[in-house]
Amino acid sequence: MTTELKPGSLAGKSALVTGSSRGIGADTVRILARAGAKVAINYRNKEKRAQQISDELSAEGASSIIVGADLTDPESVSAMFATVKEAWGGLDILVLNASGGMEANMGEDYALRLNRDAQVNVLTAALPLLNKGGRVVFVTSHQAHFIRTVPTMPEYEPVALSKRAGEDALRAMIPQLTELGIDFVVVSGDMIEGTITATLLERVNPGAISSRREAAGKLYNVQEFAAEVAAAAVDPIPADNIRLVGDVSGFTAP
Repeated sequence: MTTELKPGSLAGKSALVTGSSRGIGADTVRILARAGAKVAINYRNKEKRAQQISDELSAEGASSIIVGADLTDPESVSAMFATVKEAWGGLDILVLNASGGMEANMGEDYALRLNRDAQVNVLTAALPLLNKGGRVVFVTSHQAHFIRTVPTMPEYEPVALSKRAGEDALRAMIPQLTELGIDFVVVSGDMIEGTITATLLERVNPGAISSRREAAGKLYNVQEFAAEVAAAAVDPIPADNIRLVGDVSGFTAP
């Protein structure tokens, strides 16, 4: 059952959500802010959208900043965290939400650079800022989390493999995080209706979403999944550091 974050429950806390100018990231940042956290809204090139979200939250009395960064560029990431440090001094919650790999004209290795290398670099760069008792949340999909045992659509396989590589690389950092007093959790979801990835998959494989919905019985929408991601920032850490959201019957042995 998803924890409902009550107003004020995150008062005094600070959070940065990567890729939060739209989609799951945007709704996650809204939930955290409405629970009282100071939030950093990260964007790559959607500054106007990020500012709109910040203005929306400010109108509600929430505290937010916008921080632009290309997560595949270490200098850009360093500048992002320098802004956070100047604003707040430290960070309590880091949600690694930004991912991709199906975009055109980004290079053959883009999925791996974004979904593995950039995730590790972002977390490494955040370590000096993360407060003891903090939480790191990595967002992925069942299609990626279970890719080693359950095949996915050919069009998505390179992305799924790169996201699983990212998950594995981040998990390798758990002992280091534990030593620093920082928790780590993976949130894995089935296909999420309304996301960019789902739209791109449907474009190259018409019927993919409806087929998966029929098999699973239900697919989460963006707002529902964002609520799970936000809850993962405060709920007890589940077994093996993995929070599975939605149907997994097609991914696990009976």
